[in-house]
Amino acid sequence: MNRERQLAEAFVTLSDTYATEFDPLHLFHHLVHTCRDLLGIDAASVMIADARGVLRTMAATDDAAAFTELLYLQTGCGPCVDCYRTGEPVALPDDGAASARWPQHAEAMADAGYRALLSLPMRLHDHSLGVLTLLREDAERVGDDDAHLAQSLADLSALALMHWTAEPAPAGDIVTRVQSVIASKATLEIAKGMVAEYARTSIPAAARLLGAYAARHRVRLTDTAQALVNRTLDVSVVSVVGREAEREVREAERSEPDG
Repeated sequence: MNRERQLAEAFVTLSDTYATEFDPLHLFHHLVHTCRDLLGIDAASVMIADARGVLRTMAATDDAAAFTELLYLQTGCGPCVDCYRTGEPVALPDDGAASARWPQHAEAMADAGYRALLSLPMRLHDHSLGVLTLLREDAERVGDDDAHLAQSLADLSALALMHWTAEPAPAGDIVTRVQSVIASKATLEIAKGMVAEYARTSIPAAARLLGAYAARHRVRLTDTAQALVNRTLDVSVVSVVGREAEREVREAERSEPDG
């Protein structure tokens, strides 16, 4: 698939908020992976601010410990926080600027294997909801055209978020919708822990089992996680069905002809 077709499909997916299976967590997952696939970057993350203005990680393309630590450092201060508060992009090439202003963050970037960062605000008109961060393993900046494209994708995702909420809310209630998705993310983390403990596997593997179960049954990942936490869905069912679905996907991929 060429880049233009990938881009067109990305815009359709991010804007299709009326689909019955629309899920805000999948929205953010799709955003970060689209950016990584289309923009020649090495990693991406999405953070959304809670009611106190603290950034919470919603999705990331990397689950390595060093990358997770880098994101954790961004929740209270650093380039992502500056981007969120000012509503303006923040770029950090490997020229010493990051080390001088945010030495701890620069060290965490190096430990995670990245040398350049671009944080872009996720905006709903003039209101900043969070931050999309793009990282590169080399020191080259993200190009202006790609930065503009990433900003458009981020803003489209912010707009899509306003058409979803787990609870009834006025159409313009930004805070309620943002808090709903943050709560859904917290529920998902609990559900991943439940699956990981039952299946004796890692958190990333548990996340894949949850995703495979939700895809098999064509239900929202948020609904699956909520059902697990509420004990209306048995964790053993998610584990078994998730493994079956993953195995079917792998077998289908192996059976596809090359080229």
